[in-house]
Amino acid sequence: MGEDAIDQPQAGRFEGREHRFPVRVYFEDTDLSGVVYHANYLRYMERARSDMLRLAGIDQRGVHDAGEGAYAVADLSIRYRAPARLDDALLVVSRVAVVRAASVVIHQTVRRGPLVLTEAEVTAALVAPSGRPKRQPAAWVNIYQSLIWQGTSS
Repeated sequence: MGEDAIDQPQAGRFEGREHRFPVRVYFEDTDLSGVVYHANYLRYMERARSDMLRLAGIDQRGVHDAGEGAYAVADLSIRYRAPARLDDALLVVSRVAVVRAASVVIHQTVRRGPLVLTEAEVTAALVAPSGRPKRQPAAWVNIYQSLIWQGTSS
């Protein structure tokens, strides 16, 4: 295995314009009733979004390290449909829905096989260190536009 593989672990992958990120449910993810605690779905989705952006070529860390800003969740709508349990193999599917000057809307589902357990619409806005919205780099907007989902919902 080359050094690049160690430095750049990639858990997810693109299938067309759809990003797929596998997740396994561990004991620490569950609550006293034995199901995944509701906030952990947000963690799964955050990991999937970060992986998707990295694989797409959006360098969040570079912009942050340069003191130019960072993404912040500006809006979130989530619906829980069915529970996940210990040792379930889940898949977080992410699709770019809308691109704006300073933000992007990403539709995400958490699935166990074909069953949708949770779905969300997440708006991530690029925010300057001052806390004000900031235009995304043109290259990022182009990347997002190339990823806008145009298929049917599944």
